[in-house]
Amino acid sequence: MLRVRKSAVGWATALALTAAGLTPASPAAALPAIDWQPCPTDATAECGTLSLPVDWNRPRGERFDLALARRVATDQAARQGSLVFGPGGPGDSGVDRVVNGSSRFSAELRRRFDIVSFDPRGTGGSHPVVCSRDLLAKQPQLIADQAQFDATLASNALLRADCRARTGPLYDHVDTTSAARDLDAVRAALGERQLTFHGSSYGTLLGERYAELYPDRVRAMVLEAAMDHSVGTRAFLDSQAVTSEGALDEFFAWCDRSTACVLRGQDFRAIWAGLHERAERGTLTDPDRPGVALTPFELSRLAHKKLYDTWRWPGLAEWLGKMDAPTTLRSADPSAADAVASYPFAVFCQDWSLPVRDYREYAGHLRRTARLAPDLRYPTALFALATCLGTPQPVANPQHRLRVRTDVPLLLAATVHDPASGYDWSTNVARQLGRHGVLLTYQGWGHGSYTTSPCVGQAVDSYLIDRVVPARGATCPAIEPEV
Repeated sequence: MLRVRKSAVGWATALALTAAGLTPASPAAALPAIDWQPCPTDATAECGTLSLPVDWNRPRGERFDLALARRVATDQAARQGSLVFGPGGPGDSGVDRVVNGSSRFSAELRRRFDIVSFDPRGTGGSHPVVCSRDLLAKQPQLIADQAQFDATLASNALLRADCRARTGPLYDHVDTTSAARDLDAVRAALGERQLTFHGSSYGTLLGERYAELYPDRVRAMVLEAAMDHSVGTRAFLDSQAVTSEGALDEFFAWCDRSTACVLRGQDFRAIWAGLHERAERGTLTDPDRPGVALTPFELSRLAHKKLYDTWRWPGLAEWLGKMDAPTTLRSADPSAADAVASYPFAVFCQDWSLPVRDYREYAGHLRRTARLAPDLRYPTALFALATCLGTPQPVANPQHRLRVRTDVPLLLAATVHDPASGYDWSTNVARQLGRHGVLLTYQGWGHGSYTTSPCVGQAVDSYLIDRVVPARGATCPAIEPEV
């Protein structure tokens, strides 16, 4: 009966996807085996490549090599298969995660599973998108008027043409739908009938798309710090503004109660406001790059990044304190040795349609996000608007409500005070999944929760190993940052 039900669901899903123009392309019938060899930087891990189509709609066309790495299960007698990790970013290296950071996963997971990951197409060792460094440097952090808006449109068009010329045909096929088809080819090449997957941050978009395209091939799937790929321009910006401002508020509250904060007892908001005013005047310098001026956007971006992990919070307080001391400005001196640079953010512009008609509409977004986030008033999401401005429509993998019909519910691991993937994103994704997803809430802080909360870690491990799904509404208590 179970097999019949799975088959029926599979056919129904395939028909629905076909009707929506989303028919999944299957991996080539005879995929080559991955030739695993000791990794150059660490022979205890194995590295390899898998030849895949640039365009899955033309499987006999041009190909590229997908870079992979794995660490085999430490107890072969207890081995259950392969656990594939979906890296974040976009642009994070899954190969590096396996070679240098596989301790992210518990000893029990490493005992039972081969830990496998890859550099998604267009990034790292998988035929990275490369572009002119000069054109990339011309991308504005913020747009000041209609003239700059028009100039950005023109510059982005030049950048897209340059990236395409330097990268080749793959440039137009780095979207996450294509990456999901790569992931299924990896599953097949690993000899796995079904996929066991853990995606983090942007890697959750990969997991969500895979679950839509191949529901019957999902054994277990964890989405940690999930992205909501159903929101438009306004909702995307608003969520990111509220999320980042909330994380800064939590940092200020921690600083007020923690002896580990060098600013304890001071007026944090006054300090922050003063730094922001100096950035506006062009007189604020970065203590990590002595003498280099920080723009208001860079101040917000760097502070936001330091909120990702609570162990960084004492350092963030020190960084803010050091900026109170005036220093001499100098111009940044980027190396002119390389005329090109990698551009992993090209993936984002093929996954998200965030159109803005003109500067008037853009300025309206700026005013609204400043009201929502009066301290961290320039959420990094604003850069996405500028860098993707003018992207031809429709994009390859546009936003839509999830249509997932897996037999095993996906496990969402969400953090209430996540500074990057807002908790509202996970609750929205959980609603879209319905009975095909379960939300596990960590009541604490940080971008991600598997390595932060032993409670979350145990629940995730039980799910991946035995497919034990937490009760609906399950929560894990917060772990206080260093005090």
